[in-house]
Amino acid sequence: MPIQAALFDMDGLLVDSEPHWRHVEIEVFRTVGLELTEDMCKQTTGLPIDAVVRYWFERHPWTARPPEEVGEEIHLKAYERIGQHAKAMPGVPAILDLFREHTILMAVASASPMHLIEAVLDRLDIRSYFQLWHSATLEKRNKPHPDVYLGTARQLGIEPQNCLAFEDSGSGLKSAHAAGMVTVAVPADYEFNEPKFDIADYKIASLLDFKKENLTRLFIN
Repeated sequence: MPIQAALFDMDGLLVDSEPHWRHVEIEVFRTVGLELTEDMCKQTTGLPIDAVVRYWFERHPWTARPPEEVGEEIHLKAYERIGQHAKAMPGVPAILDLFREHTILMAVASASPMHLIEAVLDRLDIRSYFQLWHSATLEKRNKPHPDVYLGTARQLGIEPQNCLAFEDSGSGLKSAHAAGMVTVAVPADYEFNEPKFDIADYKIASLLDFKKENLTRLFIN
C-alpha cells in the first residue's frame, strides 16, 4: 500500500533539543544530590520526564524533594531553553519540502506537551508544513506505547500501515512499530548501532540521508 502520511517525532529528530534536556537534567538532579553525567543522561533519551525521574529515583533514592517536583522543574527549565535556543536538526526543512512536493500529509507525534510542540514549530518556522501535531500527554499512555501514533493516524483519517514514522529514540521507535507503521530510525551517532533500532524498517544517520529515491522504494504515489 502507498504511504499516505509522514509522521515525525520532535525532540532529537526535528529539533536539536536533547542537549538542552541533558543540561537541565544535570542541573536539577544536582539539587537532590544526584550528579549525572552526559553519558548517564543519554541512558534515558526518548523517555518522558516522569519516567526519567522514576528511573533515577529507583536507582538513587533521595529525600530532599518530591520526585514530582523534580520532574516539574525539569519540564519548566527545559521548555524555556528549547523555546529560546534550540535549532533545527540537519535535513529540516528539506525533508519536509520533499514530502510536500509529493503531496504527502505530515504530522508531529511527540511525547512532549502541546505548548512545547507549538513553541518549537514556531521557533523553527515549520508549522505550515503540518496538517496537525499531537501530544502523547493527551493520550492514556505515553511512548513507548503506540497511543500517540494511533491517535495521530486517526486524526489524519489514515490507516497506520499507510503511515511512515520517523524516530530517533528506541522508545519512540517502539511506539511507532507497535502502531503498525513503516518506521525510519534516525539514531544519534553514539547509539546508531544499538540493537534496539533493529526493529526499524529503515535506518539512516540523518534526515539528510532520506532522498527522493526512498519515496519510490516505499511505493509512494
